Amino acid sequence: MNKIFITILFFSTTFFVFAQNSTGLSEISKEDLIKNIRILSSPDFDGRLPGSEGYNKAAQFVANKFLELGLKPAGDEKYFQNFNVEYNKIESPAIFKTIIDGDTSNYELGKDFVLRGFTGSNKFTLPVVFCGYGISRTGLGYDDYAGVNVKNKIVMVFKQNPKWKNNDKDWGTNYPREKSLVAKKLGAKGILFVSLPNDEKPQPLIGSVMHGEGEQPTDFPQIHISLEAANVLLSKTGFSISDVQTKIDEKKKPLSMNLATKAQIEINASYEKNARTMNVVAMLEGSDPKLKNEFVVIGAHLDHVGSQAGLLFPGANDNASGSAAVLEIAEAFIKGGIQPKRSVIFILFASEEQGLNGSKHFVNSWKKGYDKIAAMINLDCIGYGDSIQVGNGKSAPKLWDIANEIDETSFNSMVGRTWSGGGADATPFFEKGIPCLYFVTTNSYDHLHLPSDKVETLNSGLYEKVVKLAHLTALEIANGNYERETITK
Repeated sequence: MNKIFITILFFSTTFFVFAQNSTGLSEISKEDLIKNIRILSSPDFDGRLPGSEGYNKAAQFVANKFLELGLKPAGDEKYFQNFNVEYNKIESPAIFKTIIDGDTSNYELGKDFVLRGFTGSNKFTLPVVFCGYGISRTGLGYDDYAGVNVKNKIVMVFKQNPKWKNNDKDWGTNYPREKSLVAKKLGAKGILFVSLPNDEKPQPLIGSVMHGEGEQPTDFPQIHISLEAANVLLSKTGFSISDVQTKIDEKKKPLSMNLATKAQIEINASYEKNARTMNVVAMLEGSDPKLKNEFVVIGAHLDHVGSQAGLLFPGANDNASGSAAVLEIAEAFIKGGIQPKRSVIFILFASEEQGLNGSKHFVNSWKKGYDKIAAMINLDCIGYGDSIQVGNGKSAPKLWDIANEIDETSFNSMVGRTWSGGGADATPFFEKGIPCLYFVTTNSYDHLHLPSDKVETLNSGLYEKVVKLAHLTALEIANGNYERETITK
């Protein structure tokens, strides 16, 4: 009996080792993953804002990795697929001060305020006017600017929209960029955004990018200030920032007012409407005469929100984690000696933070037929959290079942079948009818767009599991063990 058990154990162990080698799984290690995250989130790449020198260096780093692996270039300029984006470079100085009864208080960038990605440059000391939610919609019968004069003043508004409707009508988008243009049109010289104080978790001071439609006023500073700084500006009114939100929300009427306080602002930013950026694209050609004309896309966005006047937003989890994963999976295919039946495209997208511009560009430039993409796997924010979500599982259930079966056998870390639709860079693919899986971790956003999104915060053990699960899932698809399904939208 013991002899039989030992024999079975030997063969089982031998099979396990063989399976590891044959799948390239042994080539994936958390040490290598963390090493590449540390590089990508370092000051050398300056937060990887598309259009910047730092992003270009990161893209070249990825291209060099693809070249070392011997992957076929699949861009329009070797590994690079070029397109243009808006770019705003924010340099020193970045000054924000409050002046009350002649007393000046200085505030620290990153701690007390951050700049909006679309901020303009200027230098002035001006009175501050509070204008509620910063909404002027006469068609909705609501105007935070009614009864106040904001000409040649600084406006302070809530960054988010009300959670209630006015006359049963939605507010529309009202992104901060839109709110800033409304204030400028009415004669304001700059705008201060403040998060909703009465939220259970008020939004922290996050980094942002050029996002949303509309012109770019290059002389209009736009700053996100802390709740504490907002309370200082309101101190002459007798209200706190929480008080004014409560009063507006209860009565569903504006409560705008001159604050009898001033702010000093100095910002230096340079805007470029059409800055060059690029996706980084490589291909491993399939081995099957027929299936090699079908493709598996494994992608992640390389970009993050950059830096502001020397304040770095490293973007270790968002999304150096996904970028490093794509590189590691590519290496597992090559060094594992894998010859997949379908062709595999490895892609690092630019400008996800600006509105999925890189993935949109790739999909819209695709000439081989959308029906030739068997599946798309997206990796975004996978280095921090406590369990694995595989999104879009309700739209592509057969694809999700592959990942789930692998997880149950090897990792046991997935939560249940998650949302319908695409999500992040999977969305443009989903909209073209392409089955997608979006790998992300639960509770992954504690450091989202914050200077604290550093490699030291990551859960390396869970991260390694996500990457291995994504790799094995991609391998099943690439080997032809998945017949493309019609997705449910």
